[in-house]
Amino acid sequence: MATENKVAAKTAVAAKAKEKKLNIEAATICPSTQQMLRRAERDGVEIAFHRANSMKACPIGADSACCKHCSMGPCRLNAKDPYSKVGVCGATIDTIQARNFARMVVSGAAAHTDHGMSMLDVFREVVRGHIKDFKIKDTDKLVSVAESIGIETQDRDIKDIATELYEELESTYTGIEGEIPFMKRVPEKTLETWRKLGIVPRGAMRELMEMMHRTHIGVDQDYENIAKHFSRTALSDGWGGSMVATEVSDILFGTPSPLSVEVDMGVLKEDHVNVIINGHEPNFFESMIVSVQDPALIQAAKDAGAKGIVLAGMCCSGAEVLSRHGIPHAGNFMSTEAVIITGAVDAMAVDVQCIKQGLATVCDCYGTKLYTTNPRAHIEGVEHIEFVEHEPRSCTDEIVIRAITRFKNRQKPVEIPKFKHTGIHGFSHEYINYMLGGTFRGSYKPLNENIINGRIRGVAGVVGCTNPRVQQDKVHLEVVKELIKNDVLVLQTGCSQITLAKFGLYTPEAAHLAGPGLQEVCETVGMPPVLGLGSCVDNSRILVAASEMVKTGGLGNCLADLPAAGSAPEWMSEKAISIGQYFVASGVYTVFGATFPITQNTKFHKLLFKGLEDWGLGTWDFAVDPIEHAHKMIAHIEKKRDALGINKKKERVLMDFEARRALDAAA
Repeated sequence: MATENKVAAKTAVAAKAKEKKLNIEAATICPSTQQMLRRAERDGVEIAFHRANSMKACPIGADSACCKHCSMGPCRLNAKDPYSKVGVCGATIDTIQARNFARMVVSGAAAHTDHGMSMLDVFREVVRGHIKDFKIKDTDKLVSVAESIGIETQDRDIKDIATELYEELESTYTGIEGEIPFMKRVPEKTLETWRKLGIVPRGAMRELMEMMHRTHIGVDQDYENIAKHFSRTALSDGWGGSMVATEVSDILFGTPSPLSVEVDMGVLKEDHVNVIINGHEPNFFESMIVSVQDPALIQAAKDAGAKGIVLAGMCCSGAEVLSRHGIPHAGNFMSTEAVIITGAVDAMAVDVQCIKQGLATVCDCYGTKLYTTNPRAHIEGVEHIEFVEHEPRSCTDEIVIRAITRFKNRQKPVEIPKFKHTGIHGFSHEYINYMLGGTFRGSYKPLNENIINGRIRGVAGVVGCTNPRVQQDKVHLEVVKELIKNDVLVLQTGCSQITLAKFGLYTPEAAHLAGPGLQEVCETVGMPPVLGLGSCVDNSRILVAASEMVKTGGLGNCLADLPAAGSAPEWMSEKAISIGQYFVASGVYTVFGATFPITQNTKFHKLLFKGLEDWGLGTWDFAVDPIEHAHKMIAHIEKKRDALGINKKKERVLMDFEARRALDAAA
């Protein structure tokens, strides 16, 4: 009997082990990541995919039906019967959800706001002459940003303009009353709605602080009132912290314009020293570019037996330098551990945001040197080499030197996936304006006209992270393919951009996957049907582009009128919630996939998915299936086209020069 029990127990353990075994093909559609997962399993190494496979998400937390904001709890409510009980303090499910959602907005907005503040600090020190390694590269962008917020630029010295711009933008963070500077870019009707609701941001620090106060036990206990303030907080991110980060980065490092760039793990080279930068702040990466191009360090690499140095990006700082400088990109968030498994990475240096603590263990397994560089973000057991903008190369040179040493002493076999893909990246508001209208007549008018005549049905922003709770990359890919097939022009940022680049949608030739109208426009202009705009803070470029569409005319008077939609198919971070909320608050219908932190059939759920639209804002929606996800967006775009009265078939007319002149004169 005892023997039978032992056999049964052993069988049960084996069955459980088999049940928990990761299905690699179901985990990711990225061939490089699949290959590295197979090697990891051969080597007995665990990464995030395995951890997600063996750990179920908390069902109560997933529905935002718990509250842990005081020590009388945590209080757990029943998501299936949400009004059957309340928290110890009496908080209802709606108050609890609103507080939880608000704190996600605060955390995400704080990440982008702190990033933007760091960029503004560097800008100030460059203007004052205290930082010598960086300089203002794009004076045209400096002038245009200054003019957009009402700064006089005529016959003024660049340094004077830059000084006043810094002083004005500082109020984005420190303002305690009034309106943040970039409110001057918001379409007037949209701004009127915000003023009526009392959600125009005064200053990011004030909005973040007040939101945290309101969500403390015993303060704001009206879910609608909480929603107004988390909208205000999110707007201080999209139209504040994120927009400052993007604009200052362009001024300092150059405004992106299209470049041919390689992505995927095949950009690594076995016979080179390979350095990967993973994070979000471009200052560090910009300095690393200088270090790896230093002839002395290149010679040191050759003396160690290498043919040269490869520098590649991961995540969003990688997306920024990919767009600005054509630096190759090795993969998105869910591939950051997998790339280490190649054994080819001689150093990975990280700064802030989306850095898995599990990297430390994987790097130990494969002998890769991992370094933290930002004072905000240390990792237990990982060596810290601090990056200081006043003497940046004391950090970046040291990391390259150590990578060379590791190359010389590699002990693990190298296995680099052969996959790499070339695409066109680096679109910005400025370049789109030029691309559509030319040097002297830059304009969004051709875009608006092609939306009005129906060749382009509308515009979609598909952005966000990758998440191991869904098949990596698949939802992004299928959503976008369905959108462009239905003549929707797609704008992308962050990890979503890298997904689509890996699958070939960033080439002009990908226009054959688009519907006939969008295909015609792409072939005429020579552009891909998917335009990459940079990192996750660069979602602010989409806001600027949308505002320009309203300003150009013919598509309504506010952002909520546009035939446009937003999407984060595989989101995972609190930054995504802040991004989603500032798009919704701006008037954009926004669909999330994977999961959504809410209990259905509650008043708060109805507010997010319907009530905000009744306030004159946008609205949230949710769909896991990619085709359903895309068609929700298309249905909304069609609704807006109907409201604008442009959903009519128009005959194509061949126009001579006289007809074109008459059209221009009428405009």
